[in-house]
Amino acid sequence: MAEAMASNQDIFMCPICLDVLKDPVTLHCGHNYCLGCIKGCWDQEDLKGVYSCPQCRQTFTPRPVLNKNNIVAELVDQLRKTRIQTTARVVCTAGPGDVECDVCTGGKLKAVKSCLECLVSYCDTHLKTHNELNPGRNHTMIDATGQLQERICSRHKKVFEIFCRTDQSCICYLCTMDDHKGHDTITATTEWSNKKKGLGQSQRRYQQRIQEREKELQELRKAVEALKSSAQTAVEESERMFTEMMRSIKRRRSEVTELIRAQEKAEVSRAEGLLKRLEQEIAELKRRDAEMKQLSLTEDHIHFLKNIVSITESPYSTISTSMTFSQSFSFEPVKESVSALKMQLEEKLHSIFKQEIVQISAAATNVQIIQSIQYTDPELPVRRADSKGFLQPNMSDGQALITEPVTRADFLHCELDRCSSAHAHRQTHTQTHTHTHTHTHTHTHTQTLTYSYNILYKNINIHSHTLTETHTHTN
Repeated sequence: MAEAMASNQDIFMCPICLDVLKDPVTLHCGHNYCLGCIKGCWDQEDLKGVYSCPQCRQTFTPRPVLNKNNIVAELVDQLRKTRIQTTARVVCTAGPGDVECDVCTGGKLKAVKSCLECLVSYCDTHLKTHNELNPGRNHTMIDATGQLQERICSRHKKVFEIFCRTDQSCICYLCTMDDHKGHDTITATTEWSNKKKGLGQSQRRYQQRIQEREKELQELRKAVEALKSSAQTAVEESERMFTEMMRSIKRRRSEVTELIRAQEKAEVSRAEGLLKRLEQEIAELKRRDAEMKQLSLTEDHIHFLKNIVSITESPYSTISTSMTFSQSFSFEPVKESVSALKMQLEEKLHSIFKQEIVQISAAATNVQIIQSIQYTDPELPVRRADSKGFLQPNMSDGQALITEPVTRADFLHCELDRCSSAHAHRQTHTQTHTHTHTHTHTHTHTQTLTYSYNILYKNINIHSHTLTETHTHTN
């Protein structure tokens, strides 16, 4: 009946105030109104002396005496109670993430307590029933949890109340008499308190590491943009200079551009791989930090102890803990070398180009984003970029991350040797004393430029050798 009333509650609504009837009265025409509402309407009609029903307009003379309709009033009271119960049930219904009452049938209500003796979770209503059925029994009640089985010893069917430090596991009091006899034990609540303090320290360490990684991520992004800008400028300058050269040097233009692009591609590829791994590590650290934060708020010490070790365990990292990045790039040696070729080597292009292109390649190769990577954190194992295992102590960073430019340079050098040898063979029978003098004069200028580039090239080799040794000692 109550459900029928709730579904037809419009018949108990006052047509004047549009709310549930209060002190309902019934007119002679059969329509119901709130006593206060109909009095207010008729008070305005006192001057006319004729009173009417606001709905059907039936008139009454004189003014009828209004009496409370007790039957309708009782039905309205039942309707109000039904609405309150329905609203309360909707509020208490278990939602996503809530623990459901194990006793409720149909729509499950939200559980408020769990009994460790009965291994059942109860809503407010069934909790009262549970207490009434177990008078005088000291059942252990805790806040509602959906992990009751995790709190019970599978062997003795007793509640976990003790923590074994020897085996790092939760046990019941019967376990201390057999499997864990003589072990170092402590109450679970005490161990929970101690572990929770340690969790705070681990969480601060992770937060600090997140900040460091985010800072390095921003620096690396800036370095990549600076490298791209510098490389683009170098390409544009080399293109402008090569355009002004004679037709004979146009064939070499693409080779210089390829060298610059190859180094840019290698460095950007290397940096982007590191960017991706940095982002993955930051995401992992944030996930662990969130888990730690959630775990630090729980009052369920058993759940806490079961998850503290896995959460605080340091994750594997695919990169180092200390990195430095270059924010300044210059391809000036490349532009100077190309300019020298333009001014000095037009007549003897094939013979001199072989020497200068090596210096251009060395200058372009020296432009690097990541200047050094140190592997110094013993808590952060570093994996190879190809995921085939850990880096070996004697493996250089270049061996682990760079593979393509070396073979490309070798190919270009071999091709230059072949072209230059063929050109020299064609010129063997046509050389004169004048040509020899011109070659000697040009070669003198070339030696000056080559000497400066040789110094640069040696410095690069020394720097690379030192970096390799430092990396080896660090590992």
